Amino acid sequence: MTAGPRPSPNGFALMQMNLCLSGLAGCYGKVAYPAALDEATARIHAVQPDAVTLNEACRDDAAEIARRTGYRMRFSRVYYENAPLPCTDPGGRGLFGDAVLTKAPVARSHSQDFRAQSGNERRRWLCVTTRTGLDACTTHLSTRSSSTAAATNDAQCAELADLLATRAAARTVAFGGDLNRPGSCAPGSMWSRTDSSARQAPGRQHVYGSRATLRDPSSEVLAARRTDHDVLLVHARRVSGPDRAGNKTTN
Repeated sequence: MTAGPRPSPNGFALMQMNLCLSGLAGCYGKVAYPAALDEATARIHAVQPDAVTLNEACRDDAAEIARRTGYRMRFSRVYYENAPLPCTDPGGRGLFGDAVLTKAPVARSHSQDFRAQSGNERRRWLCVTTRTGLDACTTHLSTRSSSTAAATNDAQCAELADLLATRAAARTVAFGGDLNRPGSCAPGSMWSRTDSSARQAPGRQHVYGSRATLRDPSSEVLAARRTDHDVLLVHARRVSGPDRAGNKTTN
């Protein structure tokens, strides 16, 4: 394992990436496996974000990126046609799903399916609580390819907003994900940024952060060659604030 990433005592950064690693999607030709892992690793090394959120990942690939960069990793498998989906071409890369990588040690994590579902892929969310009092969450919502799918996406968006609002009432929350929509799912207690300036699939990836403790957000889109989404990077200034128990969160 490489040396751990450098701490960010006065700032916070989250990097959101959709990596198209299943081996089955039409975008997989761009991945040129394992070049996509090299590209993602290089991005993380260059920026040293506090958290990285990954969609369309594979468990072993996410673990390899974490190993190369010194981050902690938590993974959530996504069911396809009511069963776990092994990544393929090549195989042996673990199950398909989403991941969160963090600089800080992990205290706990939780993932769950959304109530609203349509299509073959069951969408779910993943949240990781670090020992610094931060929740880092991700999800990949349903596409809006039909009226039924759009209604499902809207319902998942509303459920995500409720989830983030509940967590943001207790501690600092940062979220990154591919939401397959231009409209925000952030609750009123969180700011919102998207990759609307991206060359690939603009506006679909979102990053949110707690207004009270993650201040002055600024976003940047980084071009990606080995996937069909560019990289969304958001920086903010982290300030101390009380959690629900009245304790001060730390940087």
